[in-house]
Amino acid sequence: MGRGKIEIKRIENANSRQVTFSKRRAGLLKKAQELAILCDAEVAVIIFSNTGKLFEFSSSGMKRTLSRYNKCLDSPEAAVVEYKAEKQDSKEVDVLKEEIAKLQRKQLHLLGKDLTGLSLRDLHHLEEQLSEGLFSVKERKEKLLMEQLEQSRVQEQRAVLENETLRKQVEELRCLFPQTEYPVPSYLEYYPLEKKSSHVNDGVLMSTDLASNFAVEKGDSDTTLHLGLPSDVYRKRKIREGEIHSSDSGSQMALL
Repeated sequence: MGRGKIEIKRIENANSRQVTFSKRRAGLLKKAQELAILCDAEVAVIIFSNTGKLFEFSSSGMKRTLSRYNKCLDSPEAAVVEYKAEKQDSKEVDVLKEEIAKLQRKQLHLLGKDLTGLSLRDLHHLEEQLSEGLFSVKERKEKLLMEQLEQSRVQEQRAVLENETLRKQVEELRCLFPQTEYPVPSYLEYYPLEKKSSHVNDGVLMSTDLASNFAVEKGDSDTTLHLGLPSDVYRKRKIREGEIHSSDSGSQMALL
């Protein structure tokens, strides 16, 4: 037997009314979900119970659906055009998401990951791609190395040219300032350190000081200059020795 028709009126029994509300609410929300999925419709359901509880369902978000509803109330034609544009944008977004997912899977395959779902043909094609990529990388690496080597050669030639230029400049400066026949003596040659050295000549020891004094007494200035000794020192020493000899001669005359 089929079910009989139910009179549509308020149920007076509170328990029966609550049970009927729960069943019908669940059925309504289920039908709304099926309608949205089967017919690609945007469905929103808002339910308030007699106790004030809120129950809702929305296939695209309650705020978005309510915003679209308010726009339709203001200008239905503009709302329809905007909805079509949004629908087209959403389709393009879905297509782009699919492309991104494919590229991510392909990247994982190139890294050698997630290869379980690939067939033998796909693996062979992947191997060919990796071989071609490796050959391109090696070719690019060799090209960069050759460029760096060429730059190093150019820098080396430039350094050689600069060195040759500097050498020529030094030669020109030497030609402008020629060297003297006799080198200029240094400070140490003019003022030597005090060292007592002896020269042996036929078994007779003669010190350097005595040899220099002898040269000064003879008045040999060339020898003095050749030895690199200052003439003022010998002049003062000669005057002092003359005074000593004069005093000695005076004392001898007094004794006589």
